[in-house]
Amino acid sequence: MCAIIAATTAVGVLLSADKKKRAQVFSDLYEFNERMLINLKFGKLRISQIAAEFRYMPDIVVGKRVLSGSDGQFLCEYIKNIGVSDSSSQIDYLNERKSAIKKLMEESAENYKKYSSLYVKIALMIGILIAVLLA
Repeated sequence: MCAIIAATTAVGVLLSADKKKRAQVFSDLYEFNERMLINLKFGKLRISQIAAEFRYMPDIVVGKRVLSGSDGQFLCEYIKNIGVSDSSSQIDYLNERKSAIKKLMEESAENYKKYSSLYVKIALMIGILIAVLLA
């Protein structure tokens, strides 16, 4: 009985993993954007050195798709425009993208908080229901 409940709860955790990943990616992207702005103004680090400090940014910088759909397209367009012009234009671009990234970061964090616990609770309830029906 406990195995059934544990298995269904694990399914709920797996279902919420995508929400967690999306929230982490946009959190990383926001912080990366901030560090890029500081680097363009005061530093001389390479993009890969800045990206190395984050979990998902090294993959995004080399062109891997870590998210699908419109989020993946947003990331591709963002990275495509990094490092292709002079620093003044880059600063303008990064400042422009900052609000869009912040909006996506807040939205994904909110969705993660709301749906991840919901998925786990529903899966737990299904496990309990199955255990009760089998008993």
